[in-house]
Amino acid sequence: MAKIKQISATEILNAKGNPTIETTVILTDGAIGIASCPTGTSVGKYEAVEIRDKDEKRFQGLGVLNAIMNIEEIIAPNLLGMDASRQQEVDKKMISLDGTNNKGRLGANATLSISMAVAKAAARSSVLPLFLYLREFVKKENMPLKIPVPAFNLINGGKHAQGAIDFQEFLVIPASSKKYNESLNIGVSVYSALKKTLETNNLSTLVGDEGGFSPKVETNLDALLTLKQTIEGINLRIGFDVFLGLDVAASNLYSGQQYHIKDKSIGLSSKDLISFYKAVNNDYHLLYLEDGLAEDDWDGWSELCAEMSQQTLIVGDDLTATNPYRLQMALDKKTITGIIIKPNQIGTVIEALAVVEMARQANLKIIVSHRSGETNDDFIADFAVAASADYVKFGAPARGERVAKYNRLLQIVQQIKSL
Repeated sequence: MAKIKQISATEILNAKGNPTIETTVILTDGAIGIASCPTGTSVGKYEAVEIRDKDEKRFQGLGVLNAIMNIEEIIAPNLLGMDASRQQEVDKKMISLDGTNNKGRLGANATLSISMAVAKAAARSSVLPLFLYLREFVKKENMPLKIPVPAFNLINGGKHAQGAIDFQEFLVIPASSKKYNESLNIGVSVYSALKKTLETNNLSTLVGDEGGFSPKVETNLDALLTLKQTIEGINLRIGFDVFLGLDVAASNLYSGQQYHIKDKSIGLSSKDLISFYKAVNNDYHLLYLEDGLAEDDWDGWSELCAEMSQQTLIVGDDLTATNPYRLQMALDKKTITGIIIKPNQIGTVIEALAVVEMARQANLKIIVSHRSGETNDDFIADFAVAASADYVKFGAPARGERVAKYNRLLQIVQQIKSL
């Protein structure tokens, strides 16, 4: 296999207008891989960290020139000449060079952009689609080659919109029996109908970070009701054709040992909030509930999972942070039945795939997710198929950086047919 000949990086802008890193890897046979690193907005404290310049004269302190310097002066010299097909060795070399447990020295934005670019270059060199190439690094037993079910984030709240809605994502999830093309059509149909519903009710149709609408409704239940009425208005059946889900991002709602949501006039304990979710579930039959409690509320999580996991997928994101140690804690405490996988939470492709394998061994559902500060890079779509994920979260079927991922899955459908 070709060896790594050149690594270069540049500062580009993500979909939120903030800097991120784009890395180019060139191999000795001329194969090229170009990858850019996404950035989160609702960032859990257990995630791997990005390196930012903190120079207020440039991009409000969010520049990434220091991380690029780490690539050029520390990482690249140590990777040149390595076999690009040995992704484990490349990633382990970067992990060793960093030497921290959270990529705090070199930056997850530096290591991940290189990790993805090396994988892309090696895939091109091997003349394999990226999703097939990445499958070489996962255990394929009981891992069918499939397109994950898209969970469309059609109403944005929390830190993704800064509007009146507390909960971060209101999800519409097509039935798993649907083919991907049908699922995409459902997502687009509900999205278009929702816009008309909001216009009819004189509510804003401005969108949040992930392309979903962010109307200023009074409560979270109002947002759910609007979504339910829209779905029923286009003759789709909730609980049959489509399902509803929530990403609460509850760490952002937790202060003073209580949870604060607009649906209730007083602060809520963990038990109170769980009771609220159970009432919501009775009315809306939630398929999916992500980050329903704060990232350190372990007792609450255990109770939530015990109370609701028979009917609803209980998913950890901030809780688990694509981190094997956090995942093991979650398993030991019986807190989740599904896990979000975000490669930039851990910092390399191989580490993210290792967490996927660990989660699969524990019979968790795998949900591969984008970030709010995305680029047009569609790597995550190939990663999700390679990992045989059950679901993907790429936002609403709108905005170029979201649509790029959905369109890549359409291409993969055709590539799988030709195998």
